[in-house]
Amino acid sequence: MDQEYERRLLRQINHQNLPTEARLSKVTHTHTHTHTEHLLMFASGDRFIPTRAGSNWSINFHYANENCRSPNQTHKAKDASSDSSKDAVAYAALLRNELLGAGIETDSHGLFRYTVHTKRVPFDSDNEVSPYSLSPLSNKSHKLLRSPRKPARKISKIPFKVLDAPELQDDFYLNLVDWSAGNLLSVGLGACVYLWSACTSQVTRLCDLSVDGDSVTSVCWNERGSLVAVGTHKGYVQIWDAAGGRKLTSLEGHSARVGALAWNGEQLSSGSRDRVILQRDIRTPPTAERRLQGHRQEVCGLKWSPDHQHLASGGNDNKLLVWNSSSLLPMQQYSDHLAAVKAIAWSPHQHGLLASGGGTADRCLRFWNTLTGQALQSTDTGSQVCNLAWSKHANELVSTHGYSQNQILVWKYPSLTQVAKLTGHSYRVLYLAVSPDGEAIVTGAGDETLRFWNVFSKTRCTKESKSVLNLFTRIR
Repeated sequence: MDQEYERRLLRQINHQNLPTEARLSKVTHTHTHTHTEHLLMFASGDRFIPTRAGSNWSINFHYANENCRSPNQTHKAKDASSDSSKDAVAYAALLRNELLGAGIETDSHGLFRYTVHTKRVPFDSDNEVSPYSLSPLSNKSHKLLRSPRKPARKISKIPFKVLDAPELQDDFYLNLVDWSAGNLLSVGLGACVYLWSACTSQVTRLCDLSVDGDSVTSVCWNERGSLVAVGTHKGYVQIWDAAGGRKLTSLEGHSARVGALAWNGEQLSSGSRDRVILQRDIRTPPTAERRLQGHRQEVCGLKWSPDHQHLASGGNDNKLLVWNSSSLLPMQQYSDHLAAVKAIAWSPHQHGLLASGGGTADRCLRFWNTLTGQALQSTDTGSQVCNLAWSKHANELVSTHGYSQNQILVWKYPSLTQVAKLTGHSYRVLYLAVSPDGEAIVTGAGDETLRFWNVFSKTRCTKESKSVLNLFTRIR
């Protein structure tokens, strides 16, 4: 092939006989940063700052410069370079097809597949290009241009919102942040619980325990998002009606602080420093309770399984226990962690899959098949594991960490490859909650800030999980 023909071919590839989207050297991709409906409501830069003036609490609002670029601004430069690189790869593939006879057809997995042919057949029986076409490109190149490109996963490393949270305690054993199905964020600050609306950015004070000389040690919304349970330092569990702003009941039974709460329908489980887990139905008299005693130190993590049948509990005794709804003794006990187990999360995708994380002396993420009681796999994260949460839409999970890196990590499961590493908190990232739509998370730390991040996508993975744990896909 002479040089003059090559030059004419390149000009044709760029400017002739191809649809606009196929002129690779001319393509520019416009990045559109999208959010879900409720995330658009976060667009304002307001913070809420509850401040104490003597014995009175007031809530001050002001607009604050977050000293960071917007997600749109952050992505523009990256997208430009990324798209340019992709175009260069595709352009090179076209040249290899036309000049070297490589049979590159598709870019569906981010890598071109090709075979080198020793003999070129201009128009064979499988060629979809019409013999009368004026395009100089071969059938393989046409397939390449039509093949979909797998979009690159983009997770902004900058929070899209930051809220001040004075008196947010730096205590590993507490759970002071939760996000309701009604898009309300509950935060325990000192002796008070505040509700922040993601829809309006308004803040209301739900309760103030300072009149009783008490403080907040845990908060947890019920599944409908209408009731919020509040655990206190003195061992009480209060149930509040969020809409009405009134306390419905105060449950006794614990002799020490209540640092962990978990709803299961109308039942509420509470874990305490007194080493006891109490299960109570809020519709029955307070005396009707189940006492679960299996931990030898403070209970700091509680999570009910998605099918509402099993409760996982973690303690400062380095134990992870699994309870069923009928027995007073744990059905399973896992002792592999070498430090306190606060981080617990049940997979919404694979029945019986449980993830847990250990404290400073352990630093490991571990996964368990609770159907068989087997340990599956583990990985050393390098830092104290404070929280875990699964994506609702993909087989991914996020972990937050303390000593010594104070980072937020997004993982793919089961490969346990890191999708993203987010930093910004200057203290341990002790608190984590997921938005109702499953796309955003909020993290809290002893640096007295709440930071909102976009980490998950609503796009479901089309590839079905092959895990033997996924019993639902095996039932016929």
